[in-house]
Amino acid sequence: MARGVIRTVDLFAGAGGLSLGFELAGKGFKPVFAVEIDDAAARTFKHNFDCHVHSGPIEDVEAFPSADVIIGGPPCQGFSPLGRDRDDVSRAQLNELWQQYLRAVHQIKPRAFVIENVPEFQKSAQFARLLQLMHTDPELKEYGYGYSVLNAADYGVPQRRRRGIFVAVRGVPQVPWPPPPTHGPGSPDKRPYVTLRDTIADLPAYPEHTDIGYDERGHQLLHFRRNPTAKSLDRYRAIPEGGNRFDLAKNRPDLLPDCWKNKPTGTTDVMGRLWWDKPSYTIRTEFYKPEKGRYLHPTADRPITHREAARLQSFPDHFIFEGSKIQVGRQIGNAVPPGLGKAIAEHVYNLAFDPERTDEVESDRLF
Repeated sequence: MARGVIRTVDLFAGAGGLSLGFELAGKGFKPVFAVEIDDAAARTFKHNFDCHVHSGPIEDVEAFPSADVIIGGPPCQGFSPLGRDRDDVSRAQLNELWQQYLRAVHQIKPRAFVIENVPEFQKSAQFARLLQLMHTDPELKEYGYGYSVLNAADYGVPQRRRRGIFVAVRGVPQVPWPPPPTHGPGSPDKRPYVTLRDTIADLPAYPEHTDIGYDERGHQLLHFRRNPTAKSLDRYRAIPEGGNRFDLAKNRPDLLPDCWKNKPTGTTDVMGRLWWDKPSYTIRTEFYKPEKGRYLHPTADRPITHREAARLQSFPDHFIFEGSKIQVGRQIGNAVPPGLGKAIAEHVYNLAFDPERTDEVESDRLF
């Protein structure tokens, strides 16, 4: 391993958004091993990071390699409001996967570890059990920790996306928390949030391509169009910037689907159009379906493209996704925004690997 490299293991890695964020921090973080059960996402991780990827259940990994940091997000559908249709058995199986994460912590004994999940996880019985173990387990007692729900927009991501983040560092009494915001009213210099205009305004309003491809620079062509029906186009045209299905009901009641006619109240995101000068709302796995959320382009009469969604997740254009359109969409929507990962990585580095700070910790132990 090269000098200055901080080895990471990424569990439940997805496409690698969290690993990319750690890499983009520029502190020497480098993945040496990853675990991802979804084949397409595992291929994406392998393509972009060129490390060993176990494509399969984490339970099949008998021994984890040595590493300095463990990162990852145990599957969250059991906690997420979007996973309410799961039966009790499958929900329990998903919710217990975080214990496989702790198995890796016990084996590897990293200097730090990061658990990322939906906000609901931090209100669960499983999380209460984790906090209990941090004070009673002989190995975990060596770690100080901090946690809360972070909004990716506060860290330069052009998207309002809330994630539960737990960070533990060995050899410190506690972890200062949260990482200092870089954008928004809570940031030191009150930098404005990054907006859609900042992020996607350079892309053509109406894409030429209809499928995934590559340009002359080797960048993946994810800015491709769908083929909506004439009725869908008419619906899109009836919704102004920042509007939603209620504007459709007001402007073109003749186009309102029957399933919405009997729902005069409810979410304001369905069939919603984004704003140019605000961060986007949360990008989920079916962002290309306006009926699923606030996914209409601010001015073009279409949903956002895969490229636009990837940028709103803070993925750089040179990042390559493997798989079909649906598989790539799922990877984009499920990813930890690399911009949020970068902020977490910088915080972890300052606490666990910065030479000046770690020297202070070592000297404190002597007295």
